[in-house]
Formats: sequence, structure tokens, C-alpha cells
Amino acid sequence: MSIPVETTQHADRTTAAAPSGPSPSDLPPHYTEAELRAMGKSEARELSDALFERLAGLARETHAYSYVRGTIIELNMPLVRFIAARFRHRAEDMDDILQVGTIGLIKAVDGYDPHRGVEFLTYAIPTIAGEIKRFFRDTSWPVRVPRSMQELYLSVARGSDRLEQELGRLPRPEEIAENLDLTVEEATEGLVAGRVYRPNSLDALRDQDTDESGSSMLDRLGSCDPGIDLADFRIAVRPLLAHLPKREQAVLKLRFWDGWTQSQIAERIGVSQMHVSRLLSATLCRLREQLDDLDAPGWSDEPPDGRPGVPAH
Repeated sequence: MSIPVETTQHADRTTAAAPSGPSPSDLPPHYTEAELRAMGKSEARELSDALFERLAGLARETHAYSYVRGTIIELNMPLVRFIAARFRHRAEDMDDILQVGTIGLIKAVDGYDPHRGVEFLTYAIPTIAGEIKRFFRDTSWPVRVPRSMQELYLSVARGSDRLEQELGRLPRPEEIAENLDLTVEEATEGLVAGRVYRPNSLDALRDQDTDESGSSMLDRLGSCDPGIDLADFRIAVRPLLAHLPKREQAVLKLRFWDGWTQSQIAERIGVSQMHVSRLLSATLCRLREQLDDLDAPGWSDEPPDGRPGVPAH
């Protein structure tokens, strides 16, 4: 993942011909990454407040504004790392979370007004955390669901965790609904949405307290019934069998319904086993050709004529 983050930091990243403004000596000094990491919290906060006061008196199109803004962003990057650490248990890569958090920091720097009497940390922390949570909400669901359903799931999940700690067991949907002032249907929908957010693996084993403990979801999935594949064939071939000569009908019945061998059939109808083999091959070949013809009687919606002597299987 690559999210462009514009943090203009140095004079060589800006236009060489800057508009009128403070001279380079009026700009704050450039701090190395090691110096920023070694800076104490109180010192960094005081410097950040001073830079915001400086930023408020600069025009946005000036080089000095870009430089001071970039310095503030660099100075507060530890805050991004601190907030991103809360989400380290997530499956997403930490570099992605840091980049999204940096975007939140940039939004906080651009939207902060030092004259409102609110500390920058108070304004920046929810802005950065909200940007990261929005990233998870928009990208971490394997199935796309409406945002209202995502928010319902988060509300129900938090309420369920809180009730579980209070009750010492998993709460029922009725209890969650009463606690969150929701209907039972809404609470149930939120719980069901959680299955989409955390889909189970097909190889995951069942809980030990269930009747099928030790078996995986893959073991419990049904397979296709081979009889379903033959259903259309049986319906289509029935009227074709009815139009066969009596002897061919008898041979097919003895061979495929009664399970007789070719030798037994030959002895029964008074011919050689080789003749029975040729008879079966010719009959089956003719039936296949008729089944490939979609205009054949078997593929029409008309019911079979039910001539006697035709197997009803």
C-alpha cells in the first residue's frame, strides 16, 4: 500500500523563488529524527505550541508556512506512533496504519486553531484515531456492507463485550438490545454482521462443547448428490426408451436394471454373447445421438406416452 503524504520539511523541497516573507534566519531550526526522538514530551509540546503561533501569522502560499507546517508534523510523529500502537493486534500491516495515522495528523495540523484555547493533543488524538478507524471500517471488511451496518456492528460488539464482563457469560440478543436501547432485530443484525467481519476458516475446528467437536466446517459441507445430475437425463431418456423395439428394451432392462451379464442375456434371448454386445453398443449409440438432439421428444415439455414394458426408473 502506498499513500502519498505531503509533509514539506526542508527548503530544498519547496520552490527556490519563495514569495516575500521571513528570511531563512527567522525559520525554526531543522531537527534530526534522533533529536526529535530524544526530545521530552513537555519540551515537544512547548515547541509545538510556539510553532502553531508562528504558523498562524504566515500566509499559506509562503515557503515559511510550508517549512513550519512540516516541522510541526515531524515534531508530532511520535503521537502517531503512540496511537497506531493501539491497533497493533490488527491484521493490517503497521506501516499502513502509520501512513493513515500520518494523514490524520496532517488533517489535525491543518484544522487546528490555537486561539480557541484547546490543546493540540486534545484536538489531534481523536482526529488521528478517527482516521485510522475509518481506514479499518472502509478496507478491513471482506464483504462490503453498508456503513450503517458497520456502525451497528461496532456498537453491538462494544455493548456485548461490556455485558459479558458484567454477567460473566455471553449476553443474549435481548439483553444487548435492552442495554443499547435497540430492538432485538437490530441487535441480532449487529451480531450477524460480526460474522462477516470475522469469517471463520473452513479448516477451523468446532468448539469442544458441541456435538461435532473436533470436526471442521469443510468436513460438514454437503456434496452434490450424483442423482441430481442424472435427473434430467432420466426424464429425457424415458420416452426414447419407449420407442425402442421390444427386444432392445428387454436387453437394456436385463443389463442395466436387473444387472445381468451379457452371457446371461444371450442365453435368455437365444443369441451369442457377441451379438448382445453389438446390440447394446448400437442401442446406446443411437440413444446418445437422440439425447444430443434438443428437438428429440425427451427434451420437450410433453409427458412420456408411458408405453408398457418401459422401465419406470
